[in-house]
Amino acid sequence: QVQLVESGGGLVQAGGSLRLSCAASGGTFSIYAVGWFRQAPGKEREFVTAISWTGGSAYYADSVKGRFTMSRDNAKTTVFLQMNSLKPEDTAIYYCARSRDPYSSGRYPAEFGSWGQGTQVTVSS
Repeated sequence: QVQLVESGGGLVQAGGSLRLSCAASGGTFSIYAVGWFRQAPGKEREFVTAISWTGGSAYYADSVKGRFTMSRDNAKTTVFLQMNSLKPEDTAIYYCARSRDPYSSGRYPAEFGSWGQGTQVTVSS
């Protein structure tokens, strides 16, 4: 069973940048879509971004378009989330997720079924 471990979270001032990583072990990774979700205090978990198993397509929530970029390195079984121009409303626990099925596009949040433990991102104003 795949294990996903996020890293790179922390405290940053508004306007700053962070780069999150998600490393996979214990299962196939390269043929699955991978996504990032986040959950702020008192709110439901929400979709942030996802990338298809080929890496050729990426999808972003409107709230992060133009600021966040997701990429993947299948050779290293790692995905990255570059977050620029961070805002206080980006504060949340960020979770990495893998699609349930191989060869998925990652287009729909319901595709995802394996989750990491999360990494905290805090943006101060």
